[in-house]
Amino acid sequence: MDSPDVVSLIEGLDHPEGVAWGRDGCLYAGGEAGQLYRVDIDTLVVDQFATTGGFILGIALDADSTVFACDSKRKAVMRVGKDGRASIYSSGSADRTMTTPNFPVFASSGLMYVSDSGTWEGDDGCIYAINPSGEAEVWSEEICGFPNGLALDAGEDYLYVAESTGRCVSRLPILSDGRAGPRELVVELRGTVPDGLAFDAEGGLLVSCYRPDRIYRFLPSGDLTVLAEDPDGTSLAAPTNVCFGGNDLARLFSANLGRWHISEVSVPFSGAPLKYPSLPGVRNV
Repeated sequence: MDSPDVVSLIEGLDHPEGVAWGRDGCLYAGGEAGQLYRVDIDTLVVDQFATTGGFILGIALDADSTVFACDSKRKAVMRVGKDGRASIYSSGSADRTMTTPNFPVFASSGLMYVSDSGTWEGDDGCIYAINPSGEAEVWSEEICGFPNGLALDAGEDYLYVAESTGRCVSRLPILSDGRAGPRELVVELRGTVPDGLAFDAEGGLLVSCYRPDRIYRFLPSGDLTVLAEDPDGTSLAAPTNVCFGGNDLARLFSANLGRWHISEVSVPFSGAPLKYPSLPGVRNV
């Protein structure tokens, strides 16, 4: 595949780390001072509708477009409604509080998996599972080397994990009783700092990297290719997370932690649908 065009879609954001598509047809992103942005991708109007006062990393949305944002400064997953009101959804389990909550992903049941990266090169990270009431448990400590971006496969049989200090992507089987199975290596990415993950509709796994400024595509066949890269670090600048959005999920967006914009990457394939569960019993604590 020819190298895709990469263009700046939206400027003026505060070093966005996370980016996610909402069921309401808007693009969402966070900022390093706790800002939450909602973007109309047709009019390119940006609404900063909330702030948590922290540092927003990965984000996910439910069926009502409530935002669940990992806040590394507040050491919690924050729940932010459309009105901008923010509250703590979870700060960890009874026996382990969060250190660096980094990325959330929903299962169709409403269960949320959250990576807690721990400390850089400390090998002290973990994965939490948070039920729809906000109660959390440590789901796995097997991937501990700065677990970062997460993605569920289409059948929800595996949780894929970007290991930033492990320089690879691994996965954990989701067993029939909901427990985590043993870690399986998916692909090594030596010389990189993998950060974000997203599946496309063809089963390809996109891996966005904090270093270098690059997005990979890993196919079910085992082929690994560079989807997009920017040696100058301008159009892609520490592309920490990517997501698909727009009509039929045919547009690919990238956050750029190193600068102030969201990029759009032209690709000939669409994204795999995400899960947007309804959470009627959410508890704000």
